[in-house]
Amino acid sequence: MSEHRRKPPQRGRRAVQPPSGGRRATPPRGGTPAPGGTPPPGGTPPQGATTSSYGAAPEGRPVGGRAEARRAAQRGRRRGAESAENASAPASTAAAGGRRGRRAEPPAASGRKRLIDYPRAGKSGVRRWLPSWKQVMAMCIGFVALLLGAAGIGYAWVDVPDETEAAKAQNNVYYWANDQILGREGETNRQNVDIGEIPKSMQSAVIAAENQTFYDDPGIDPKGIARAVFNMARGKETQGGSTITQQFVKNSMLSQEQTISRKVSELFISIKAGTELSKDEILQGYLNTSYYGRHAYGIQAAAQAYYGKDAVDLEPDESALLTTVLKGADLYDPHGGVGPNSSAKENRKRAEARWKWVLDRQVETGAMTKSDREKYTEFPEPQQRQDQSGKVGQVGYLMDIARAEVLNKTSITKERFDRGGYKIYTTFDKKKVGQLEKSVKRVRKENLDTDKRDVDKHVQFGAASVVPGDGRIIAVYGGEGFDKGHYANNANTLGVPVGSTWKPFVLAAAMENGTAKSQGQGISPESKYNGDNKITIKNQDGSEYLDSKNEKFRQVNMNDKDWGPISLRKAMEVSANTPFVQLGMDAGMAEVRDTAMAAGIKKESTNPHLNPSFALGTSTPSAIRMADAYATFAASGTQTEPYSVTRVVSESEELEGFDKPTKRSAIDSNVADTVTDVLQDVIEGEEGSGKAARALGRPAAGKTGTTDRNESAWWVGYTPQLSTSVAMFRSDPKDGTPLSMRGVGGFEAINGGALPTEVWTEYMTAALKGKEAEEFPQPSPIDNVEDSEGVPSPSPSPDPTPDPTPDPTESEEEPSDEPSEPSESPSPSDPATPCLPWEPDCDEDDAGGTNEGPDGGQDGGQDGGQDGGTDVGASNGQRGGTLFGGSRSQDD
Repeated sequence: MSEHRRKPPQRGRRAVQPPSGGRRATPPRGGTPAPGGTPPPGGTPPQGATTSSYGAAPEGRPVGGRAEARRAAQRGRRRGAESAENASAPASTAAAGGRRGRRAEPPAASGRKRLIDYPRAGKSGVRRWLPSWKQVMAMCIGFVALLLGAAGIGYAWVDVPDETEAAKAQNNVYYWANDQILGREGETNRQNVDIGEIPKSMQSAVIAAENQTFYDDPGIDPKGIARAVFNMARGKETQGGSTITQQFVKNSMLSQEQTISRKVSELFISIKAGTELSKDEILQGYLNTSYYGRHAYGIQAAAQAYYGKDAVDLEPDESALLTTVLKGADLYDPHGGVGPNSSAKENRKRAEARWKWVLDRQVETGAMTKSDREKYTEFPEPQQRQDQSGKVGQVGYLMDIARAEVLNKTSITKERFDRGGYKIYTTFDKKKVGQLEKSVKRVRKENLDTDKRDVDKHVQFGAASVVPGDGRIIAVYGGEGFDKGHYANNANTLGVPVGSTWKPFVLAAAMENGTAKSQGQGISPESKYNGDNKITIKNQDGSEYLDSKNEKFRQVNMNDKDWGPISLRKAMEVSANTPFVQLGMDAGMAEVRDTAMAAGIKKESTNPHLNPSFALGTSTPSAIRMADAYATFAASGTQTEPYSVTRVVSESEELEGFDKPTKRSAIDSNVADTVTDVLQDVIEGEEGSGKAARALGRPAAGKTGTTDRNESAWWVGYTPQLSTSVAMFRSDPKDGTPLSMRGVGGFEAINGGALPTEVWTEYMTAALKGKEAEEFPQPSPIDNVEDSEGVPSPSPSPDPTPDPTPDPTESEEEPSDEPSEPSESPSPSDPATPCLPWEPDCDEDDAGGTNEGPDGGQDGGQDGGQDGGTDVGASNGQRGGTLFGGSRSQDD
């Protein structure tokens, strides 16, 4: 090879210069050439070596000194290591120490093999992170194996249910506000029977109604389970659809929490029960552990509770009814249940419909022939509910109110709660409950005589007492008692129209939101409206309101009395109807409804027809809700939800959800205080419809209410410390139809200012004994006086001067026939005509008057009744609790 061949390029580095002085660099000790200096086969000198033309030198020795050789060796080692790790550089490049700036290659697998090749070696980009088909297959097989293993463990871990050990009951213990025991419940009425003692009619009815494929299915309903899990994931309640096997398992499990773990456990137990128990054993267990209402667990106890016979003696139509109550006894017991929409009338309607369906369903499934079905056309009337031990007097009603609140505020099911083990601490004041009951009993005893007057029969009272600004329900009167056969709670039910006790909500709506004429500016209670009888009611635009017959709607007053132009304050005192009907139209009935709801009335208890009669109390809130709504006025517009439970303890653990309700501003404080100021005149005014409450002897406010046809009478009143409502009504015990109270107690009519006010005054006197009398806050005047159309303007206009005492010579000139404004004084509290104590109409609120022509109907009728008619009638339900909101209805 030529000694003078050109030197190879130095890859951007300066060529290594020979040492100064012409000395040659010596090779490293031992003669080992530096990496990269060994010539390849063929004699080509390595890069950095010199040729013979530059002087003789050993082959492979790099040009330069030892330091340079050492650095070259180090560079070679580093590049060699990188090349080996990345497995991407060819051998020739490695020999040269690697090149910089080359395109990156995908990483290659190292010599060591990984257990799981992920991320995948030898792949780049997205493919590096995508598992191979082998990996996917392995994961699927592993997942299935894991599920099968878990299922096997779960199957082996659980036991099949035992009906003799299932649902062992304990007592639920209720406590008064002072932590003394109020009462106990939970003594379970249960007696298991063999399948041979359960009639075939009962077996076939249950299977036809609840699980037609019972004898063929594996014991579980996968779709139902998936739906339940899906609903739980969305935060909703789980629903039905389970098989009889699953229901038996559910009845047997003490924990009824709606959790996925419980559902999974229930699934495994159901599968095991389906394989280890016969279908007859499962059906027997289900019928022996199910709840039929009336504290009866099991078919034997149910047969005794409903028909007074053993299960084996049940007839097919009776079996169909007991199958019906399995749907939910509180909603299908024909004699009524506990909770919302569970009156005897509503329950009977539901029960009859489902009873017929159960019989027809047996025909469809082939369990009953058509000819046999035709034998059962009359509803098999069950016997009356029997006295329940321990629930005497008011105790049963108090426990039911607390029970409803616990179920409403927790996920505990009725079945689980009835198995007991809970301690429920309530707000009920034992002494005040006794005082309220005593007051009702005295008034009833002194005024009603069922032996003397048939009309005195079926008269009911309901009452409730709530603390303003707090919401505690401290006392209720729900009726004569469970021990007397009265199970409906009159303090917590729908169906009793409130009459003129609704008027304060009309006034509050107008004072806070204004009227169409005031363009949204709140109006003063000194505003005057036409108080004459049978005035034509007008819409907000001034047009005449037409009823459903396209006729003018004319509202009447009590006894057809004409009041002439009258201030809203005075109209409230004497309970004139026409001013408040027109005021409600001017303010908007929707605004009136919203104001009532803001104060605490539940929407479901308001009449859906926002016609003129709505202003006069066609809605049907409970006594508890009315006491709470008036408590909002007492608390200067601050509303607090009524509550009866302070805490619940189960197995030494306190359940969540029973903190004090949050206070909220519902009505402007000055508006609420002004309403209170106006309602004080109802008691203190000379013509006040509630002047019987003066006997309380301390500042109080309230309003009477009596409905058209005299079907109900109310008094709702309050002091700063306590708000109490009292309702009196009469109804048919068979179906709950409202009955007139005319002639009750020997009175021509019963009005809110009489017996209800008497009960209220006696109770409040005892309840507030020893407490210092408190004054209500003094409201600021509302200056915007907006008289209604047709009311003559005063002349001269009032001049706001510091002198509050008007000169008698400057009194307003009023028509001579106006009875409410005497010429010598403009004060609205002065009487127009003396109301003598012996006059029967002196205390009347809205009772009496004309009943000629239509009294209401959906649009009030041609001539509005005393309270515009009660256009809800019995359709709103006689009694179905309204305190804690909607029901968990399980209707079809």
